Amino acid sequence: MTILSLILFLLGAGLVACLAERIHANAPRWISLVAFGIATGWVLLLWLSGSDAETGFYAAESLAWIPTLGINVILKMDGLSLMLVGLTTVLGIIAVVSSWSEIDENHGFFQFNILWVMAGVVGVFCAYDLFLFFFFWEVMLIPMYFLIAIWGHEDRSYAAMKFFLFTQVSGLLMLVAIVALVWVNYANTGVITFAYEALLNAEMSDTVSALLMFGFFLAFITKLPSVPVHTWLPDAHTQAPTAGSVILAGILLKTGGYGLIRFAVPLFEEASRDFALVAMILGVASILYGGYMAYSQSDFKRLVAYSSIAHMGFILVGVYAFNELGMQGAIVTMIAHGFSTAALFMMAGSLQERLHTREMSKMGGLWLKAPRMGAMTMFFVIASVGMPGLGNFIGEFLVLIGAFKVNVPITVLATIGIVVAAVYGLSLMQRSFQGEPNPQVAAMSDFGFREMSVFAIMIAALVWIGVYPQHVLDLAQPTLDALGVAL
Repeated sequence: MTILSLILFLLGAGLVACLAERIHANAPRWISLVAFGIATGWVLLLWLSGSDAETGFYAAESLAWIPTLGINVILKMDGLSLMLVGLTTVLGIIAVVSSWSEIDENHGFFQFNILWVMAGVVGVFCAYDLFLFFFFWEVMLIPMYFLIAIWGHEDRSYAAMKFFLFTQVSGLLMLVAIVALVWVNYANTGVITFAYEALLNAEMSDTVSALLMFGFFLAFITKLPSVPVHTWLPDAHTQAPTAGSVILAGILLKTGGYGLIRFAVPLFEEASRDFALVAMILGVASILYGGYMAYSQSDFKRLVAYSSIAHMGFILVGVYAFNELGMQGAIVTMIAHGFSTAALFMMAGSLQERLHTREMSKMGGLWLKAPRMGAMTMFFVIASVGMPGLGNFIGEFLVLIGAFKVNVPITVLATIGIVVAAVYGLSLMQRSFQGEPNPQVAAMSDFGFREMSVFAIMIAALVWIGVYPQHVLDLAQPTLDALGVAL
């Protein structure tokens, strides 16, 4: 199976799942689950097969699309793309399982949107043609809008529209920057091309480079998200169905970090270096603001949403530290956060399904009623706040070391964010699962085999990254070597 075949397979599975509802109500879930299982198996086989000795890619293909305009289907998968595609397919399984009993209408169209979002994300992580990249960037947004708008909670229409406007406007700004970059390159070479590797060497003035870099940067930090373009995320996360929150937190936010590493920094290295201090300040602002806002929340889901803003701030700091340790830390944080926060959103969805509330003031003492839920929440809370031995700690520790080499005050402020994370994480645990039991909460069902099986996958991934991160570092290293940026 090629990368294009994988994308078409997921798109086709979405169509089949949509139509299968006419046969049986449960058929779409099983089709989606099997599709993601097959996709995960393919990624695992690619990893075990190893990369090509000459190119360093695990898979690569190129097809003509609109040759007159220099647009081609160029898809490549290096170590970074392999990890993120693997994270996508695994979290696809988790998204399906997390929504197994939550969705009670339009099952087929629901699974259609999940599969199409993930197909778009795979394209984003593998596209080496900038027009193709933008195409997949748009493909993943529209199904996500439907997931929030149709199956979301009480304020779903507002949250879905806010999500769409923020991401669409910033995406259109990126499109303008892409077209301008192609035009500048054409003016110098006489060749129209959207190929990423050709545009890496585009010559332009410092002013033009700074303007085009900002177009990419704004689109990517909006998706990350970073202060001050973060306001769509708490609403989208809070109102989205559980599967939507899992996909948003685990995958879609990572497309912003990936875009910075793959496109914004290599295409405009000097402009990015000049802008690095501002970017790191925005990262620290996200860490501190996200942590403060997380602690002030009484809504379980909204607290986890604001914590994501804080964690994504570490990615921004790591990338713009412009050294290998910082960049490696950003990549590890992307992978580890994908598992830990997806698990917490799955937990939030399970609590809302059982208690019909997200307010922690109406919880309390839930560990007595659901010990397996309590144990799982405790594990992923301590993972999220950076417990040594788990993946999140490795990522944030590397980011701090990388940042320390270039800016000590920013590193100190970012470190304070880790302390704040421990406060709001343990506060979440205390208010929901510890303390005096709420007498108004009747006995509720605990996690069964279905939920515990996917939690076991995420636990294994976080322990593996935390105890032996070398696999992740080795996969990412060729990507950093090939970026063309002197780290």
